[in-house]
Amino acid sequence: MTRYRLLLQQVRTLGRYTSDEEAERVLHAVLTALGSQLAGEERCDLAAVLPERARATFANQIPLPQPVTAPTFVEAVARALNTSLTGARWDVSSVLAALADLAGDRLTDRLLVRLPRGYALLFGRADLAVAA
Repeated sequence: MTRYRLLLQQVRTLGRYTSDEEAERVLHAVLTALGSQLAGEERCDLAAVLPERARATFANQIPLPQPVTAPTFVEAVARALNTSLTGARWDVSSVLAALADLAGDRLTDRLLVRLPRGYALLFGRADLAVAA
């Protein structure tokens, strides 16, 4: 099985999607949105661990000057998939949890440092605030 098929199967399992086509549609939408959120070294490092087909979707996006908030990110995915915010949150979490597994803890930690607060939960991580 190719690396892309393995990623797709993981997304399908985590999201409990009924078909590969549905999982692939969600994967594509989330990678497209994520590609506009990350820049710099973390973007390159994530692209390097993605299977080629997923990398192309991710890397073809032009990064925004500043990443959007997690709720705005979920809203963008909801629009792309024509689904509810609750459904989009599920879809985003299914894909980002699979990407966190693929990327490993160190890279995922670095991604979360680059993204605004609120993304950790979407990656399946605790969103702990640093005490002031």
